[in-house]
Amino acid sequence: MRKAVGNVLLFLLLLSVFTMPVLGTSAASQKVYKVPIHKEVEKGLYAFLQRSFQEAEEAGADAIFLDINTPGGFTDAAGQIARLFDNTEMPIIAFIDDEALSAGAFLALHADKIYMVPNGTIGAAQVIVADGTAADVKAHSAWVANMINAAESSKRNPLYAHAMADPDIDLPEYRAGKGELLTLRAKEAEEVRYSEGTVSSFEELLKVTGYENAEVISTSETFAENVARFVTHPVVVPILLSIAGLGLVLELYSPGFGVPGTMAITSLFLFFFGHLVAGLAGYETIILFIIGIGLIIAEFFLPGGIAGIIGSLAIIGSIIMAGGNPLYMGISVLIAIAIAATGMGIIMKFFGKKLHLLNKMVLMDSTDTESGYVSNVNRVELLGKTAKTTTPLRPAGTIELEGERIDVVSQGSYIDKGKSVIIVKVEGSRIVVRETDKKGENE
Repeated sequence: MRKAVGNVLLFLLLLSVFTMPVLGTSAASQKVYKVPIHKEVEKGLYAFLQRSFQEAEEAGADAIFLDINTPGGFTDAAGQIARLFDNTEMPIIAFIDDEALSAGAFLALHADKIYMVPNGTIGAAQVIVADGTAADVKAHSAWVANMINAAESSKRNPLYAHAMADPDIDLPEYRAGKGELLTLRAKEAEEVRYSEGTVSSFEELLKVTGYENAEVISTSETFAENVARFVTHPVVVPILLSIAGLGLVLELYSPGFGVPGTMAITSLFLFFFGHLVAGLAGYETIILFIIGIGLIIAEFFLPGGIAGIIGSLAIIGSIIMAGGNPLYMGISVLIAIAIAATGMGIIMKFFGKKLHLLNKMVLMDSTDTESGYVSNVNRVELLGKTAKTTTPLRPAGTIELEGERIDVVSQGSYIDKGKSVIIVKVEGSRIVVRETDKKGENE
């Protein structure tokens, strides 16, 4: 009996020896991706998140952890990112490491689970337009519906998502009476089940979610993605286009190619590069832009102005197509055109500049006397001098002055040959004389 028990214990010991490495390998084979959502939510963020999710999927990751700390951002960008979350099969766990406000709250609600640090907050998600006021009724209604859908997609009570976006919802117990937006603290979010728990650190979160032994791969934005996030920001876009427009105008008034032209080309390059990296623009927009430039250049050699008009429309169309949001891009283009036109007006009125580019292609000089142009030499030095007529003046004829024969006209009367005359008027090629003998003048 004792021998049988010993054999059983020996078997169990051997079994544990062989199975422990297998279990350890299984735990160590877990892999999770930590993806940051920091700063503002804008269209450039989508390219980074898309790349990170694709890497996680290709690596066979078990879960994606979103490290969220954002004051919010733009609703159209948030909607695009939310669709990326919804189309991802891997579990998505949101870790609110400080605040997830506005569009940040919307994105957190599209995660499968939410965890927060003790001082974290989530909410305050009303749509605000550029001037700091609430959006119109249409935009507000659509955003409220999106917030409610986000809560329902993660099986949460939609009332609180509604209160985050709509100040008319009355929840005084959470400091969100009528006229106030709901912002939940970590403890409150846990109470209303908008958070699965409160953790002090990311390491504790891994332990709580069962990934304490998993390999954590942190992703970060590349230089190109950082540039794309910056240049696709809705505030930066009209600035870039305005610099490009003003630079081109200044270049037209400058001899040669200099700093204004370089600024314009750099701004346009950054605009298209950023939108291309962000996935907002395709190569067709670049091709359309190049065609537009080609047509404008061709306008200098073709009559009619049609090529220039079509080229300008092609350039504007390519810029609008690159932005993703035609309305917003249209406004940005109008702002740029207005600034460029204002700059042109200031240069022409206050600095009196002329278009150097057109001067090379069009004869701008006028052949007037003020500019120093005369059809004949105006010989004013002859005034008052006396000469002899070599032919009769009827009234035109010829005189001889200091050995030079000069065509002249008399002041109206006939003057015979060999008479002494005085030059009384010079008007270009017309020289007027009168006879001196008649007035008793000496020769």
